[in-house]
Amino acid sequence: MDTQGVRWTADQVLALAPDDASRRAGSKLGTAGPWSGTGSGGEGAVWGLCRGSGSTPYRTVVDTTGPAYSCSCPSRKFPCKHALGLLLLRAGDTEVFAAGAEVPDWAATWLAGRRERAAAARTRGAEGTGPAPTADPEAARRRAERRSARITSGAEELEQRLADLLRGGLAAAEQAGYALWEETAARMVDAQAPGLAGRVRELGAIPGSGPGWPVRLLEECALTHLLDRAWLSADRLPGPLAATVRTRVGLTTPAEGPSVRDQWLVLAQYETGDGKLTTRRIWLHGRTTGRTALLLSFGAVGRAPQLALPVGMVVDAALTLHAGAGALRAELTEQSATPSPLDTPPAGGTVGDALTAYGLALREDPWLDSWPVTLSDVVPIPTEHGWQLADASPGPDGAGEALPLTGAALGRPGLWRLVALSGGGPVSVFGECGHRGFTPLAAWSADAPGETVPLH
Repeated sequence: MDTQGVRWTADQVLALAPDDASRRAGSKLGTAGPWSGTGSGGEGAVWGLCRGSGSTPYRTVVDTTGPAYSCSCPSRKFPCKHALGLLLLRAGDTEVFAAGAEVPDWAATWLAGRRERAAAARTRGAEGTGPAPTADPEAARRRAERRSARITSGAEELEQRLADLLRGGLAAAEQAGYALWEETAARMVDAQAPGLAGRVRELGAIPGSGPGWPVRLLEECALTHLLDRAWLSADRLPGPLAATVRTRVGLTTPAEGPSVRDQWLVLAQYETGDGKLTTRRIWLHGRTTGRTALLLSFGAVGRAPQLALPVGMVVDAALTLHAGAGALRAELTEQSATPSPLDTPPAGGTVGDALTAYGLALREDPWLDSWPVTLSDVVPIPTEHGWQLADASPGPDGAGEALPLTGAALGRPGLWRLVALSGGGPVSVFGECGHRGFTPLAAWSADAPGETVPLH
């Protein structure tokens, strides 16, 4: 920490970028050349004027307690390249920032409005007012019943499709091609069951996908059948499992669970997209509660999700949990103070502990692809089939266990960052453990336990 508050590293700044193009453009603006009037305040504010192609420089201000961004440029990305460049400049050259300088009017106005809104939100939360009630509860109930009926019809149709597939034999699935699966998926979309549609598209991609595909297809058909039957019998399921089933078929469950305040370690942040929607996933770990939480935010095509947190920092915040087995997903409902540096990674376990945790989670959610875990004292090891993370110390029987890295992890530069960080020695690694293997998302070395190395 310096006199201007917490100074993020370049990696932490670039992790906030909405896409690769923004990272490249922001990096070009991370030097003092295009900037003037830069300064920082004691409450996490950073501002500056960036020279562009026009006669008037762009006014850029960042509230690092959010973080939140404002810029006079026309970009619809958050943060824009100017906000990224301003933070990168501060990460590498604090001398160009006047610590404690008077905030210019244009930045002060935005900061004051943002903090007034945050104070009002905290007041509403303290008074328990919560969100405004639905204007017409009866109309909302009828809409929910109509959608439920559509999903039920879709689930019944999908059951018939699966029965026809098994009756005709799995070999016929390769001959039929993908068109029939896509037609079935479209009918699930019409039934307002996007979760079922996604599973159907996954089924359609399996035939002919390589050795052993009939076994994989049968396994996924069984899980899809299980989801169908669970939906059709949801009224007889325990509450948490019923909530999980609703989520899996594509219904949104509101954040109505308990509020959990903690010092949250920002472990990882990454995006996935399907051509129509960008989903940003942020993994947090509570320093006191030991709870792991997942924040999701979404952006339409061409627009990045607005929620972003600096990886490797600690945020003092309250989260509201969503219902469902595992209770991983949460909403950020309140954040106070400027993020502070991480001093040590979360406590982890062995490979065996990770597999046990995933197995226990599967009991509550059979459709779970992976579970967040932290591995301690593991070493990346190459094998003829790919890379593994192996326990550095042998177990009680004298043999250590190992987890294969997923195919997605093997194709990313993060693998080589992990190997370089390890140098053949043990490291701590956070990631997602599932039936396909382990996907590493962040790592820490024993020599620098407070320095988070993003791997995605």
